[in-house]
Amino acid sequence: MGRRSRKRGDLTTRAQRDVARRSSSDRPRPGRESQGSRTPHARRGESQGSPAPRARRSTASDRPRAPWGSFPLSELVILAGIIVIFWGLLGGGGQGNERVAAGLVLASLGGGELALREHLAGFRSHSALLAGVAAFVVVTAVALGLGPVKIWVLLAVGIAVFGVTLYAMLELFKRRSGGLQWRR
Repeated sequence: MGRRSRKRGDLTTRAQRDVARRSSSDRPRPGRESQGSRTPHARRGESQGSPAPRARRSTASDRPRAPWGSFPLSELVILAGIIVIFWGLLGGGGQGNERVAAGLVLASLGGGELALREHLAGFRSHSALLAGVAAFVVVTAVALGLGPVKIWVLLAVGIAVFGVTLYAMLELFKRRSGGLQWRR
């Protein structure tokens, strides 16, 4: 069987059909005078003007540039952290735990710097991650600075710092991104 062809003049695009369908559905229908001239948008409390601006997906070209230019410092710090972690795990000896901890700190610094830079530029929201880092730092400082502290005190301090920092980071990202709470 052959394919049926249409004349090009009869074709309408999907967008044109959608516009025609929307404009016909916004017209008042006969027999519904009790609603007045309210459209479905007005009944739901939405404005009849242009639709709300949609958040566009961020691209690699939107990514904030590092202060040190195109040198991959963050990536190299993360790689060094991974190497030190494996050195501590496979090297054995009495310093294995210290090497693993140092590698974790290095890798966390590299990833944390990238997350903070993206968050402050309004590129991507890392609010929960940054709030968790702040809570971890404060709880660690309290535990090491005050000596033996009850665990429920550390938990309460951690939750309080996490909550306050999360709220502050969400508000900061909203200001930096133009009103978006998060961006993919």
